[in-house]
Amino acid sequence: MALTPGQLDAYLTRIGVDRPVSLDAGSLSKLHRAHLMAFTWEALDAFMGWPSSIVPAAAFAKMVEGKRGGWCYEMNGLFGAALATLGFRVTRLCGGVNRETLGDNAVGNHLTLRVDLDRPYLAEVGLADAIVEPVPLAVGPISQRGFDFSIMPTDGGWLRFRNHARGMAHSFDFRPDHSDEAAIAATLGWLTQDPGSPFTNALAILRHTADGYVALKNDCLCSVTAEGVSEQRITSADHLADTFEAIFSLEVPKPAKIWDKIQTIGRDKGD
Repeated sequence: MALTPGQLDAYLTRIGVDRPVSLDAGSLSKLHRAHLMAFTWEALDAFMGWPSSIVPAAAFAKMVEGKRGGWCYEMNGLFGAALATLGFRVTRLCGGVNRETLGDNAVGNHLTLRVDLDRPYLAEVGLADAIVEPVPLAVGPISQRGFDFSIMPTDGGWLRFRNHARGMAHSFDFRPDHSDEAAIAATLGWLTQDPGSPFTNALAILRHTADGYVALKNDCLCSVTAEGVSEQRITSADHLADTFEAIFSLEVPKPAKIWDKIQTIGRDKGD
């Protein structure tokens, strides 16, 4: 899971943070926030049918060298690899987004991270619109930037991270000791290839801001804070390309083809 020394230096440069002098909760929080402010969460590969991987080295090539973002497998995968290279004790945990409604079939559709310091912490940069700083891995309420979250116990020893009220994903379940790379790899194929996958049927991109985030779902661009939501429509391929660059800091290939697929989906749904 580790990066090479050169890759670690490039990663830290990309997120604008110096190598921490100590491995503590403060350093973890600084890295966590910097990662989320530097990288855009995006599921373009699944939407367009482009190749995708759960290997951190592939996430490094795409996100650091390729000026792209990533989704949970890539965002948490790259972050976990960087933390491990710095010397943090990191465990990749196999989770299930919306397991509360989908059941155990959801297990494997999410990768999250446990980081062990003075106590275990949940490091989570892959749920798109959730926490911006790590939290103690403990049951109870969480509040960040005016958004309310929680970790609560559920069935069979699983814990449930509940997202804020406006979150795109309502929750994900995980166990503090449950790692299953085979389940993650198997679910990756379904998420990226199956017509029933939510990511093959809708474009989803999100980037955090100082007080909230901005999100694009198909042709609807939303700015979200704890106080409210504002929306605008993307109206053309050129507008979409400008949005990728100016709002999300993404270098995306073939924006016109992405726009064509958005339009096709809209026609199919009768929008």
